[in-house]
Amino acid sequence: MVKNGIGIVKKTVVINVVGLTRRLLGPHMPRITAFAERGGMQDIHPVLPAVTCTAQSTYLTGTWPEDHGIVGNGWYFNEELEVKFWRQSNRLVQGDKIWDALRRENPGFTCANMFWWYNMYSSVDFSVTPRPNYLADGRKIPDVYSHPAGLRDRLQEELGTFPLFHFWGPKTSIRSTEWIANASMLTDRWHNPTLTLIYLPHLDYNLQRHGLDMDRIATDLQEVDRVTGNLIDYYSGQGARVVLLSEYGITNVHRPVHLNRVLRAAELLAVRVERGLELLDAGASEAFAVADHQVAHIYVKDPARIPEVQALLASLPGVERLLVGEERSAAHLGHARCGDLVAVADADSWFTYYYWEDDARAPDFARTVDIHRKPGYDPVELFTDPDDAWVMPRVVGKLLRKKLGFRTLMNIIPLKPELVKGSHGRIPDDPLDYPIFISDNPVFQNPDPMQATEVYSCLKRLLEAE
Repeated sequence: MVKNGIGIVKKTVVINVVGLTRRLLGPHMPRITAFAERGGMQDIHPVLPAVTCTAQSTYLTGTWPEDHGIVGNGWYFNEELEVKFWRQSNRLVQGDKIWDALRRENPGFTCANMFWWYNMYSSVDFSVTPRPNYLADGRKIPDVYSHPAGLRDRLQEELGTFPLFHFWGPKTSIRSTEWIANASMLTDRWHNPTLTLIYLPHLDYNLQRHGLDMDRIATDLQEVDRVTGNLIDYYSGQGARVVLLSEYGITNVHRPVHLNRVLRAAELLAVRVERGLELLDAGASEAFAVADHQVAHIYVKDPARIPEVQALLASLPGVERLLVGEERSAAHLGHARCGDLVAVADADSWFTYYYWEDDARAPDFARTVDIHRKPGYDPVELFTDPDDAWVMPRVVGKLLRKKLGFRTLMNIIPLKPELVKGSHGRIPDDPLDYPIFISDNPVFQNPDPMQATEVYSCLKRLLEAE
């Protein structure tokens, strides 16, 4: 507990169990379920879009995307005329963060951010976030960034190198989530922060691969339950208040929708050809879509053509609604980074970033795990081709070439969006698929969902000493 002449706050940990919903609680998650039954649980009405960066920024500022500016996991940067995803500077999040407010009220307050997004160059006291080394020979070496810088070295000396390739891509596993959990507990032992934010991504993987197929995701539920249970036990033993929450719920989908191909067919989207392959030329396009799960921002160069683009996409199968003009503000998306139109998928659909019409002309990065060069989110990066019996021998051969110092393209990702069976981003039809807020304090038992912006005030209330 931090005490001073201004205020008192209680040591607290907020464990972000990605994808956790009421639907998933039960026999496969006994420790989380028991924790919820002992304390209090309330649904969170998701923010739109219900994606990682937007949800986390809403929780940590208590404001809507129209204020904090994080309108998705990526957007079109107007000054640079480029689409960029998964940026890391905390300065992109506009406004005060919860740790800023708490530190002003309690000068002894400290905060550790363990893998929540926009973690670089923030004002937290301790932070760790994925940051691979990109070498000149084309290799990507697993690593993390930390503040203070020495924390990175100390953690990796204790735990080994962060298992980046188990954090995203076809090799995803519980290993990355275990590393984050162990790193969080070590950071707590070494520095005893007042507030710790922990990101556990494991459920994100097979829920997107398989959807809500309980037989196929049972092991994943059990694995994340074990890691989360260990964190609950550890932090409870430190006298900390414990909160579990999630950002969104993942639901079943079967239909990928290619907005950019429709815009291209209407001669609105421009590409340029390099080495026989096609690259989206956003700056030269009259209109293009930045796809992000079940939501897409559509940017239109000439405002006079917005009605034309709206009419083109409104009747497209899989598009449930298009937000335009003041409708964006009504959805709390009225920010300069927002698209001129915002497409929301129906319950069975999700949006791809694909813009090429012939797979032979797809860019080289399309068949790789490359979250920064793709002009949209690509969940197919979680797969290798199930119809390719030689994919694993090819992977071994490519890895061997890389270790020998040869440049090689790890082009093992199939161009088969139909493989994806789970998605998120829209507001789910069933509240059982809403994100949830669970606390060891039973006060949170309201049958009505809290708004996503209310998570901020709920966390502040819990930090106040009883």
